[in-house]
Amino acid sequence: MTFDKGSLILIDYVAKVKDSDEVFDTTIEEEAKKHSIHETGVKYSPKLVSVSEVSYPVLKGLDEALTKTAVGDKLTVEVTPDKGFGERDSTKVRMIPLRKLGEDAEKVSVGDTIEIDNKRGTVRFIGSGRVQIDYNHKYAGKTILYDVNVVKSLESENDKIDGILKNRLPVEDSKINFSVKEKEANITVPEEIFRADGLQIMKHFIQMDIFKFVPTLEKINFVETHQNKTKQTKKPESTEKKESKTQEEKAPEPKTA
Repeated sequence: MTFDKGSLILIDYVAKVKDSDEVFDTTIEEEAKKHSIHETGVKYSPKLVSVSEVSYPVLKGLDEALTKTAVGDKLTVEVTPDKGFGERDSTKVRMIPLRKLGEDAEKVSVGDTIEIDNKRGTVRFIGSGRVQIDYNHKYAGKTILYDVNVVKSLESENDKIDGILKNRLPVEDSKINFSVKEKEANITVPEEIFRADGLQIMKHFIQMDIFKFVPTLEKINFVETHQNKTKQTKKPESTEKKESKTQEEKAPEPKTA
């Protein structure tokens, strides 16, 4: 059975540039280590995709291929630039004075990604007091190959909520906890992200996504449990210590010769 528009599915993949075999992205930690692209702190797990929807998108060429697949399928998808990262645009390559980088000018090297005028670009050339910035996507003009494994289709309410929370919350999967009763969902906010930047934004997108993909729900509660860690109770001495102290007090003093 193929997927309808808006289906939520989980996929594993390895993405590489066709003409160079450069692996640049993967959902599989072992593959990331194998190709020296492993990043500490990144959660490696199957990617959540909403087929032909903008909520959890993938490149157009990959999305079109996924509409014709089913759970368990393994395939290689070739994504051309027009349905991938776009064609290269020469007007997006600019030469600017090196001094515009300010204090960072001496730290910048060819190949670095930097932000200038609120746009991110790649440094292509440095010399004669100037620096060339390429604002094209790093893989613009490249054909990309995706080795894909369609892992699961999220059909039940619980599976959909679980998938959304694992995608949106930056914590280990084991820390994610929620319950659904009738038309109400209670989501426990993990303690380690109580003070995280953007927590309110996370909550906003979580509730939007859950209401969209689980329309039968009428209410979502985010539960935060705070404990008073400053209140310390004095631990009673162990029975062994008390007995030992009593025996020491009762023990007779040694006789002197």
